[in-house]
Amino acid sequence: MIFKKTENADPGERALWGDLMSLGFSFPICIALGFFLGRWVGGWFGHPAVGQWVGLVWGIFTAFWELYKVNRRMARRDEAELKRLQEGKEPRE
Repeated sequence: MIFKKTENADPGERALWGDLMSLGFSFPICIALGFFLGRWVGGWFGHPAVGQWVGLVWGIFTAFWELYKVNRRMARRDEAELKRLQEGKEPRE
């Protein structure tokens, strides 16, 4: 069992694990959707090849944007944990 039920379970940590696991899904989904939607929209304008490249770049950008957002959440959590530890409070288990 990955998550043990304890009285002191930190819901923020579980949410963070959820964010990290979702990256495995969001990267390929963002890239594939960008590619195929770009090709579809490009087909409307008569240039599906150009649309697929624009969509691919857009999909890669959105995938890395999601990675950036997760990274910022992790950094804020780490800063709060470090501040709490420096104040001398006991760490959570």
